Parts: sequence; structure tokens; C-alpha cells
Amino acid sequence: MSTVATAEAHHDHGAPKGLGRWLFSTNHKDIGTMYLVFALIMLFLGGASAMVIRAELFLPGLQLVQPDLYNNLVTNHALIMIFGAVMPAAAGLANWMIPLMIGAPDMALPRMNNLSFWILPAAAIMLVLSFVVPFFPGGGTQINTGWTLYPPLSLQVGMSMDFLIFAIHLLGISSVLASINIIVTIFNMRAPGMKLMEMPIFVWTWLVTAFLLILVVPVLAGGVTMLLFDRHFGTSFFNAAGGGDPVLFQHLFWFFGHPEVYILILPSFGVLAAIIPTFSRKPLFGYKSLVGAMISIATIGMVVWAHHQYTIGMSLGAVSYFMIGTIIISIPVGLMIFNYIATMWRGAMTFETPMLFAVGIILMFTFGGLTGVMLAVVPADLQYHDSMFVVAHFHYVLLPGAVFGLFAGVFYWLPKWTGNMYDEKLAKIFFWTNIISFNITFFPQHFIGLAGMPRRIIDYNVMFTEFNVVSSIGAMVFGLSHLLLAYIVIKTIRGGKQAEAKVWEGAKGLEWELPSPPPFHSWTVAPQMK
Repeated sequence: MSTVATAEAHHDHGAPKGLGRWLFSTNHKDIGTMYLVFALIMLFLGGASAMVIRAELFLPGLQLVQPDLYNNLVTNHALIMIFGAVMPAAAGLANWMIPLMIGAPDMALPRMNNLSFWILPAAAIMLVLSFVVPFFPGGGTQINTGWTLYPPLSLQVGMSMDFLIFAIHLLGISSVLASINIIVTIFNMRAPGMKLMEMPIFVWTWLVTAFLLILVVPVLAGGVTMLLFDRHFGTSFFNAAGGGDPVLFQHLFWFFGHPEVYILILPSFGVLAAIIPTFSRKPLFGYKSLVGAMISIATIGMVVWAHHQYTIGMSLGAVSYFMIGTIIISIPVGLMIFNYIATMWRGAMTFETPMLFAVGIILMFTFGGLTGVMLAVVPADLQYHDSMFVVAHFHYVLLPGAVFGLFAGVFYWLPKWTGNMYDEKLAKIFFWTNIISFNITFFPQHFIGLAGMPRRIIDYNVMFTEFNVVSSIGAMVFGLSHLLLAYIVIKTIRGGKQAEAKVWEGAKGLEWELPSPPPFHSWTVAPQMK
């Protein structure tokens, strides 16, 4: 029986009821919703650890926590935010929107879709356990390695490290399964007549992201498995005493770690490509060049990983190659930014919340990109390396580039998902508090970094106090502003002004032809592309 026929057979029933609907769901919309709810919970968990870090750094000296616990908070904050909040949220948007955008009745592999989601809570429990175990008798030491898990530190930590390694394995399996599903869906289930170069850019960004994930996640899995063997089975891959090389781990980690930033950012750039034309009321400028830029970013992004490792003593040839490669990657990224600005140019723009986020992203991501080019230059990086400047740089890239893009996507599609309009006034309050407090938090960190404050330290020189006070106050406001986001989302789900099928005046694409909310089984008859 074909997918279409199956969908039609079930069409009358609507959505199933009760807990079973969510546990056993193979419906892309339900699974997308679960991904998004999971990501929101993890956002609060990762955000809470960040607020403890910033509360500790409010003043010099030890305030709230012990050094080992502080280091563990730093480790957990990064891992929860990357693997628990941003990636599942992006996967939630993909699950919800890709079938609607390409006119498919569902994802190609619905049962695998269910599995790839339900692996996540198990991984999240292991992540949390890695944090909790040291508090119990015989639980060993806290993970004090940062998210990079560098040996020899990661060889010396107690059993919490093993929990972390298994959590990373599970998260990796989930990502790879979801990626296979997305690739198969995009290639095999597009509406008749929809060519690859006619797909929405959001679908393109996810296609590129899925390939990236399949290429780099196994390398991380291999690296942490070797770490596990070094810890328990007497091997010496990374143990210098046994003839191993700790730097080998760094190469394996960053071969995954650098493409990972593009994995986090690209889906959000796909969201921008949907939002900016809508609120500029103009077609997207330079579609082909955008697709080309994305593929170039993914390709070059895979071969520049060692710019994270300038201080390890590589040869002059190696550091020169990684420096030039890193600077070159700014060209396709710049091209994407240019295309978005050109789309806005002379458009009939209105500034609803999604568009405000889009403009905010372009401004702040560009700034984050400029500090990235500064860090790419080897002699300069020797000065900036492991300072707070690096922390400022990647938060300016990742928060606007990935997180704000996801917020923009949520506000853009929430009326479509729920059938209710969100409260525009509250959403704008959320945007402004979020954006202002973000800049208050991270902008001062550039200065203290350039003045020589190292990252990942619990205590610091008195001369950095003022900037840290400002940064910590900003972080508290920034963290708490997300409660407003949760409130807006819950309020919208519960009711509000009825949303039309085409929620936004300038919106184009298949998803706007369906009613809001879309039926439980959409596109049971595939749309014909002209």
C-alpha cells in the first residue's frame, strides 16, 4: 500500500488520544512538537548552569561553588546547550516543516523518526547523571575538562566521564538516524514536479546539515570510544606515558567540533531565508548563489578544524593552511548575509517579531563573524587563545546564528502549528529584553579577553571586576527573559486570535496552502507543482 493510500485510510480518525499518541507516534508533526518541547526543557537546564557560572563570576574570589563543580557546570552547560537544546530544536523545525514544504504526507521513515527522538531523553538522563554521580559516595570526581574532553584530564576523571561518553554515543546515534531520514525524505518524497533547485532554502539547509552530520558525528564517536578504551582497557591512544598522543584526540574532536558549528547555524539560516522574503514582500535574492554558498560552507568547514589548535606546535605550513582556509570560509558566509540584505533592499518591510529577530541575527552574527576572522589570524590568535575573547566570539556566532534563528522560526510558524496567533506585544517585549541583555552579557567579554582574562576559570584578577559585574547582570536578565518565551508559547497553544491558512501577507510556499493548524495527515494527495 502506498504512503498516500495509507494516509487517506487514516484521514477520518484525526489525531489519536492519550499518552500513546506521544509514545508511539510516527506522525511528523507530533514528533516535531516533542523535539521542540524537549529542546525547551534542556534550554532551561543549560541556561540554569550558565546562570550559576555567571553568578560565580560576578565578583573575584570563590562565591557559590567549588572549582571542580564550576568546571563541571562549564562542561555540562556546553553539552546540554549544543546537543540537548539547539540540535533537537532544529530537528523539531525540520520534522514539522520539511514534509509540509515539499508536499510529502510524512517523513520517509516514520518509525525510525520515533526512535531517533526517544533516544534523546535517555541520553539527556545520562548527561544529567554525569553531573550528579560525583555527589554520591564512591561517585568519583567531577568532570573538569570543559566540553572538549581533552586528555589527560578526561583520563583521570571518575565514572561520571563514562556516563558522558555513553550520552555522546546516544546523541550521535539519534542525530545520524534523523539525518538519514531527512535525506531520504527530501530525495524521495518531494511533490511531483518539484526539482531540487525549486525547494525552499530551509529544506536545502537541512539537506546540507544532514550530510554534514553523517560525515562528522562518527569521527567524534570514534574519538570518545578510544577515550573509553584508554580509560578501562589498557590502551594508549591518547596517553603519552604509553606512547600515545593527546593531540590526536584534539584532531578527532575538532574534526567534528568545527563542522558542528555549521550544523547548528545552517538550519537557522534556512529559517531566515523563509522569513526575510515574507516580511520584505520580495522574492529571495540570489537563490542559486545561496545554495552554492551553503554547500561551500559545508565543504570548506570540514577542512579547517585545526584553527582551534594553533598553540599545540603545528608546523608553519599546517598553521598557514588552516589560517587561509578559515579566512576563505568568510566569503560564502558573507555571500549569504549579502543575499539576505539584498532581499530586504527596497522591499515593503514590516517588523513583526520574526523579522525583528532576522535583522538582529544579521547584525550580531556579522559582528561574531568579524571576531572569527580576527581569531583565524595565527599571530593574533596566540594572544587571544583560551581568553574570554573566544567565549565572546562564539556566543556572538552561536546565539544569534543558531538560537535566535530558532526563536524566529518558532514565532514565524507558531500560528501555523497551533492555529492561534501569538501575542505580538509580548513577543516584541521578549525580543527587546533578549537582544539587549544578550549584548550586555557578551559584549564586555571581548574587552576582558583582550586584556588577558582566561576562560574557564573560577577566580580572576581584581582589574576585571567591573566588566564581569556588567556581564553577570546581563546574563541574569537574559536567562530570565526565556520564561517569557515559554509563557508566550503556552498562551498561544491555549488560545488566541484564529490564524488564517496564509498567516503572513507576503508568505509563499506549499505550507501556507494548508489550513492553520494543518490536519493531522497533510498532503494525502500530493500537490502538483506548476
